[in-house]
Amino acid sequence: MSLTRRGFTQALAAGSVLGAARRPNIVMIYADDLGYGDLGCYGHPTIRTPNLDRMAREGMRFTQWYSAAPVCTPSRAALLTGRYPVRSGLTRVLFPDSPGGIPTSEVTIAQTLKSAGYRTAMVGKWHLGCLPEYLPLRHGFDTYFGLPYSNDMRPLAGPGSGGNPKHPPLPLIRGDKAIETNPDQSQLTIRYTEEALKTINGPKDRPFFLYLAHTFPHVPLYASERFRGKSARGLYGDVVEELDWSTGEVLKALKQSGQDSNTLVVFSSDNGPWLPRLENGGSAGLLREGKGTTWDGGMREPCLARWPGTIPAASVSAAQGNMMDWFPTFARAAGAPLPAGVTLDGEDMTGVLTGKDQGKERVFYYWHQDDLRAVRKGPWKLHTTTNETATQPVRTTKLDKPALYNLEVDPSEKYDVSGKHPDVVRELAGLLESHLAGIRRGEPQK
Repeated sequence: MSLTRRGFTQALAAGSVLGAARRPNIVMIYADDLGYGDLGCYGHPTIRTPNLDRMAREGMRFTQWYSAAPVCTPSRAALLTGRYPVRSGLTRVLFPDSPGGIPTSEVTIAQTLKSAGYRTAMVGKWHLGCLPEYLPLRHGFDTYFGLPYSNDMRPLAGPGSGGNPKHPPLPLIRGDKAIETNPDQSQLTIRYTEEALKTINGPKDRPFFLYLAHTFPHVPLYASERFRGKSARGLYGDVVEELDWSTGEVLKALKQSGQDSNTLVVFSSDNGPWLPRLENGGSAGLLREGKGTTWDGGMREPCLARWPGTIPAASVSAAQGNMMDWFPTFARAAGAPLPAGVTLDGEDMTGVLTGKDQGKERVFYYWHQDDLRAVRKGPWKLHTTTNETATQPVRTTKLDKPALYNLEVDPSEKYDVSGKHPDVVRELAGLLESHLAGIRRGEPQK
């Protein structure tokens, strides 16, 4: 992907609409299995997250922001490509012995920003394929340091330790080569943070895109000695509080390096909390269920965005958005043209971020693996089935027992009002059918 001189000049002009004198740095911080209710600024009573709470006070906190999938691999694919995972074929979680990964035909936001002159760095959990051709350096990133998949995809280390006897030793990768196996996971958050700071403190001749994808709070949980045993929430709280510390270090480094006002920082998570392991799992707050389901507890995420002077401080947005929106939004901020001939499902959220508009009515489709399980339009959400829990997900898209919820009134999805609104049920059922047909034809969502 290359830009002509004229195209690059036009791209820079497009980026100036945000009012930044220079193209901004962009930092995407991505937690793993963090619940909607796990941060202080989202109402958790005992987990202390002062840095993320400050980020919310200095920027924007979203209350209706969604992941595009309730599990790891597809949610990450959607974030980086701006597309529903079903389009790339990355609908299921990849394992160490999985032969596939992100196709070369997919254009990532890293490739788009790199073509516009950005330095691009990826730190942390990748989970889009572990063979060399699928690793970050082949998909737009200049540097990579982290784990290629989830931290439980390792050999058995003893009773109750998690792991699988068929899995190889867990590799820690720099570039495209393993530099360690079975690293001390209690040090991962610290090491990821140190790597992230190298990017922030690197050359200032051009802007950078940093994708910091934390391993935690995915199980098994580990915290460094400084944080272990310190949270009232137990080990899970220790882990989240260390992630909060890491975010604080990123924000501090931006300020100390003079880049604070020219950097867009986003914090969110790939999917909802792992509920079956109650002590080691998180909280979805008032939302129903968690990871592995298309109830909102599995896919609605905490999301914070901070860009001093551009995003109004202490703003709370109820605008509906999703992880696929960051692709066109980051591209707009960078003045980078969107890839030609690519169907994007995300929408540019610049107007919402800058406070110039409140967002529009959106249509969002809830996919789990290859199943289309729900659709939301405005306040209304229609489930294709109600037989879905985090421990026993269904395997159907059949509209056998549709359930309708008004999420503005009932965010916990407790009260099925399909009998009172048959017209809404028909409309949303029609959207499901049209979306499936459009996916088959490669069309964007309507």
